[in-house]
Amino acid sequence: MAMGRPRAFDADAALDEAMEVFWRHGYEGATIAQLTDAMGINPPSLYAAFGSKEGLLKAALDRYSGRRAAFMEDVLSAPTARAVAEKMLMGIADTQTDPANPPGCLLVQGGLACGTGSENVPFELAAHRAQTEDQLRQRFAKAKADGDLTATADPSALARYLSAVTVGMGVMASSGADREALRQVAVVSLKAFDEQSAAR
Repeated sequence: MAMGRPRAFDADAALDEAMEVFWRHGYEGATIAQLTDAMGINPPSLYAAFGSKEGLLKAALDRYSGRRAAFMEDVLSAPTARAVAEKMLMGIADTQTDPANPPGCLLVQGGLACGTGSENVPFELAAHRAQTEDQLRQRFAKAKADGDLTATADPSALARYLSAVTVGMGVMASSGADREALRQVAVVSLKAFDEQSAAR
């Protein structure tokens, strides 16, 4: 019995390349030709491995989220809610303007505009962003329970606010804003956490 031909590409490396194409061009703007060229495979191999362009995006998003996991672990380990927010905002200002990566955030840039047949893509991206927001909410709830935040602080609202600011920073970065501009947004945004800090 003849054995199946092994895949001629490294799946992780190929996903990294696909991730960058989606990051630079968005889901709608990324063509199959661009994706297969970057991944070093042909269209039949792409469909065999990932099922569809949307399936490839989901796999790329999972890989991107895996990379963000270490960043979020570091952010969430900060000693106070204010320090969590500062580490996250300043980290995003740095990473989303890092010339080693496409500007902005894949979880924002990937689905800013999607047409007919791609309606699920914004929801997929939103689900990944919601995971981060939930992590922040849990961390801020702990901060409130520990007495780090005021008794009137709303952990859900703070997490939603921080998520909204980071999405806005991603849009700014993808539109050409530099690191200093994003850091200015971060500094102003941190005032909300200063106001909610029990230590002020």
